[in-house]
Amino acid sequence: MSDNKTDEPLAVVGAGVMGTAIAALAVGHGHPVTLIDSSPQARDGAPDRVRLHLRTAQMMGTLPDGRPTGRLTLASTPDAAAEASSVIEAVTEDPKEKAAVLADLAAATSPGTLLVSNTSGVPIDELAGAVPRPEDLVGVHFMNPAYLIRTVEVILGPRTGDGAATAVHTLLAGLGRRGIVVGDGPGFVTSRLLHRMINDAIEVVREGRATPETVDALMRDCIGHRTGPLATADLIGLDNLADSLRVLHDRTGDTAFRPSELLLAKVRQGQLGRKSGRGFYDYEEAIR
Repeated sequence: MSDNKTDEPLAVVGAGVMGTAIAALAVGHGHPVTLIDSSPQARDGAPDRVRLHLRTAQMMGTLPDGRPTGRLTLASTPDAAAEASSVIEAVTEDPKEKAAVLADLAAATSPGTLLVSNTSGVPIDELAGAVPRPEDLVGVHFMNPAYLIRTVEVILGPRTGDGAATAVHTLLAGLGRRGIVVGDGPGFVTSRLLHRMINDAIEVVREGRATPETVDALMRDCIGHRTGPLATADLIGLDNLADSLRVLHDRTGDTAFRPSELLLAKVRQGQLGRKSGRGFYDYEEAIR
């Protein structure tokens, strides 16, 4: 298992919002990173997104001073991860897609390579069934934006080995992150609590009892929620939120996790939050 020297190569699979943010965090700490995505469009846009994340992180003072930036390499297939010391899967919150990607990564890497699934709610032991070496698999839930938020939820499945448990903390410490370990299960801790609240907040808007601005102002100013649940939903990505809620609903049977019809309507309309320019709020000017 890796001791996470800063020159050790990492691989990140998925060049979306989370994948590019995690890649930026890693190259900002000096790691050479191979960013893998089968979509030519995603690969084409990835360098600019990583550079934007890096610039923001540098402005916010969340990267080490004086450390050279690692090299970013783009690739289209999982076999590009063969030489990586650790591999982070950061594809969409679809259990079948995650399982397929992890299986491909396990086949491409040698035993003892740390396999990390970045997930907000898919049980790690469920994903472990897709890989030949479940002892190498751990779950990590980076919060968005990963290059700014320093605390990370770490999930150890029943089949996670001691070596992987140690290696993930070494990896995170080398990225300037504090890992907090929780038990396995749908939604873990953060999503189990947060997503229910966000879904209820969306329902309040759907019912016409309050605007998004009102809901968020009350939750910020009365309850102390830093951004408000609907602004948080836009940051997560409304499509990602809907996928996570489906995972929770399907695996717990709790109707509170059934995605709100207003949420699903916004996803169908392409209003996905900050990344699309519009969700519960308008960000068109910000992304121009």
